[in-house]
Amino acid sequence: MELKIKKETAKEIYSDSPDALKKILEETSGKDYFKKKSFDEIKTFEDACELQGINPDSVVNDADTIDEKAYKKLKIIVRSINLIDYDRPWIPDWNNSNQYKWWPYFNLSSGFGFSGSDYGCDLTSASVGSRLCFESEEKAKYAGNQFLQLYKDFLTITK
Repeated sequence: MELKIKKETAKEIYSDSPDALKKILEETSGKDYFKKKSFDEIKTFEDACELQGINPDSVVNDADTIDEKAYKKLKIIVRSINLIDYDRPWIPDWNNSNQYKWWPYFNLSSGFGFSGSDYGCDLTSASVGSRLCFESEEKAKYAGNQFLQLYKDFLTITK
């Protein structure tokens, strides 16, 4: 018997499959293809693109300003970090005031550096773009430290 299935479909059904089917899927696509990654394995913008099957060269163009380039890259990075623990990306539910949404915040008073993370639950604020929030404090802190230069390019005006 021959099993024909798209790799993307195999990945979608893998976690809910019985062990016998998992073994067949692993033989067909390779065991590493189904291995869960940790969000801290995303070290670069290119890593985030690879996870989502995006060509990094197609994301920004010469007409984009520094902050636009950074924002486009950060959207992909945040989605990848939020995707890593799930079969589907974590998407904030802005109608759920009990769901925390975390983002890194920075100290701009004496240079630019990562300061910590914060969450919003029942508060209206314009301190961060809603597409750039995380489902956990740990992920927000990681992104703030790992992608500090991109956040700086996005949040500050440079000459």
